[in-house]
Amino acid sequence: ILSVEYIRIEDFPETSEPVWILGQQFSALTEKDEILADVTSRLWFTYRKNFQPIGGTGPTSDTGWGCMLRCGQMILGQALICRHLGRDWRWSPGQRQRAEYINILNAFIDKKDSYYSIHQIAQMGVGEGKSIGQWYGPNTVAQVLKKLAVFDSWSRLAVHVAMDNTVVIEEISEGACAVSEEPREMNGDLEGACALAEEETALWKPLVLLIPLRLGLSDINEAYIEPLKQCFMMPQSLGVIGGKPNSAHYFIGFVGDELIYLDPHTTQPAVDPNEDEQFPDDSYHCQHPPCRMHICELDPSIAAGFFCQTEDDFDDWCAQIRKVPKP
Repeated sequence: ILSVEYIRIEDFPETSEPVWILGQQFSALTEKDEILADVTSRLWFTYRKNFQPIGGTGPTSDTGWGCMLRCGQMILGQALICRHLGRDWRWSPGQRQRAEYINILNAFIDKKDSYYSIHQIAQMGVGEGKSIGQWYGPNTVAQVLKKLAVFDSWSRLAVHVAMDNTVVIEEISEGACAVSEEPREMNGDLEGACALAEEETALWKPLVLLIPLRLGLSDINEAYIEPLKQCFMMPQSLGVIGGKPNSAHYFIGFVGDELIYLDPHTTQPAVDPNEDEQFPDDSYHCQHPPCRMHICELDPSIAAGFFCQTEDDFDDWCAQIRKVPKP
């Protein structure tokens, strides 16, 4: 089903208000090309059809039920881009792509053995009480992504899902720090050995922090609007997954009181990367101005995402969060 919002494809408004996209600020008056290049470089995962049956005998398309699963793929895809390519990386259509980029895309291909495929997410969701083909909420998809990331030995992410609207710093530290198993000898230099051991026992794993939130009962409480905007302004921002009831979007920024988002509600044929040597990746990038909707239309149930490549990034995020005015 093609959502109504998908039809609202229009250029950015002529406004002096800043455009914020995943922690980067742009001018709608002088940087429209840069805005579009940034948006187009995000991975755009949509409904697909004609893929291998999920579970061997299940659905061959996720049209009508997979939108939140696709949004989960998009927010994690952005984390992998930041992890392996950097936030400033830009996609160039028709050119030979970097090996890291191809590896990232392969992790999401609609096949049962891809780390974060629709097959893996749908089947892992059974353990969260969701049957295959059932619609997910933001919290469910966050929990599933946390479980799947454990198997991605290439990215070595620590995915943490903060529950009860609370980020417990000790829990993050335990999850994101990998303990070094083998202490190294320092030729009898005891002081140096202790210092090195202390440094190496806590090796930071890049952190994906997913925070399921409820910003009101049936509508978003206006007190949360400014704090939500500030999430998109942080350099660690991975955006927000949410939308309207049973209609999920991947929100990547805002301009004024409008949220900017990528919409998964269009069905494209499944891509087989074995078709030729060059990965056919055009359909994984939204090459028109992104959709917008007024922030008050947002369903109050969301999950916000943040990526901290280093422990310093996490410390900086904590400092910024503490400055956000409490509603």
